[in-house]
Amino acid sequence: MTTTPATPPPTIGSGHEGSARDQISAYFRTVRQGEMGALPAIGGFVVLAILFSFLSSSFLTPLNLANLLTQSATLMTLAMALVFVILLGEIDLSAGVTSGVTAAIFVVLVHNFQVPWLLALAAAFAAGLAIGTFIGFFVARVGIPSFVVTLGLFLGFQGLQLVIIGTGGAYRIETPEIAAIMNKNLPIPVGWVLYGVAIALAVGIALWDRARRTRAGVANRPLILMWGRLVAIAIAGALFVAFMSIDRAASRGTLNGVEIPHDAIEGVPIVVPIAVGLLWIGTFVLDRTRYGRHLYAVGGNTEAARRAGIKVAAIRMSAFIVCSTLAVVAGLFDASRIGVVTASSGSQIVLSGVAAAVVGGVSLFGGRGRLVHAAIGALVIAVIANGLGLLGLPAGINFLVTGGVLILAATIDALSRKRAGGTLIR
Repeated sequence: MTTTPATPPPTIGSGHEGSARDQISAYFRTVRQGEMGALPAIGGFVVLAILFSFLSSSFLTPLNLANLLTQSATLMTLAMALVFVILLGEIDLSAGVTSGVTAAIFVVLVHNFQVPWLLALAAAFAAGLAIGTFIGFFVARVGIPSFVVTLGLFLGFQGLQLVIIGTGGAYRIETPEIAAIMNKNLPIPVGWVLYGVAIALAVGIALWDRARRTRAGVANRPLILMWGRLVAIAIAGALFVAFMSIDRAASRGTLNGVEIPHDAIEGVPIVVPIAVGLLWIGTFVLDRTRYGRHLYAVGGNTEAARRAGIKVAAIRMSAFIVCSTLAVVAGLFDASRIGVVTASSGSQIVLSGVAAAVVGGVSLFGGRGRLVHAAIGALVIAVIANGLGLLGLPAGINFLVTGGVLILAATIDALSRKRAGGTLIR
């Protein structure tokens, strides 16, 4: 009696990773083992969106959704900045006040010294880079815990903001280019053009990834999964642009039976493509470059990374530099939305940034998480604040709900690491 040998499973270099069904089964198997990623945050986002849509008729209107995206842009950017240091198992408590200090530098240079706004913007980014270098040096080279260094800067920079802003206490944002970021919309045709460019980039990168993996002899996922993902992104993007193209201005009523004219509010908010661009660039760096691989390696196991020849100190310094530089962008977003820079700008947002990253699925233990997870977490927190605001509930309820969601997310992270065989002690 002869037996037919079983077909061996696909191996690296075979050109494929099994069927789409195999890939889906593997994904659910990974989830059962504790690697849930952003799945809890996505589920929470969907549940909250459905809940608030039933509780408030204004929640799913184009005007409110545009406001929701604008309100979340600052938190989303700061959360993405913090991901770079959280992936190392570190923390930057000064990121929020860094955004405030650099915004203060910008507005004072423009207002008091009549410096051209582009030069003032360059000075703000230079200050952010210098702050990140300072933090990285003391953490990576001197060996001071990041919590201590950044807590010291968190306290000190609040005094520095008072010195920079001066006795006036506040400066208005009078640069039209900066004010427009959070308060203006793209023309409808420009929104569709940017949508087309984004889809073309997504397709190009997906095909480039497959070609690169094939050249390296690494297995590729089935084409149907790649095209399915791209089609889903294209449909979601088209629906979003179409929704934002609707006139969001509420009618101003009627006079003698004639509707009072009003200016149209339509088009994708300017901040949206900027935030998406930052998300795309950061994701590309973390997922597809040697630097990103080294960052994950150092966060996962510092000693193993050092033995593999990775320059651990340089990676740690660079993470703080990236974080502080992105914090400058968050500061500009915040100043554009509020319209002023004060001595307290940025002092309250950093903990919300950490919360957004953790809620989205970025592990505080390091080595696990992606920028899109932080973006999703920021949207969850923004939905909570937006929905409760529409219901007219007091601000204290917002803090209570957000704190509860954060504790729940951290618990899920800890339990999933236990289930996956990880350890809670680094």
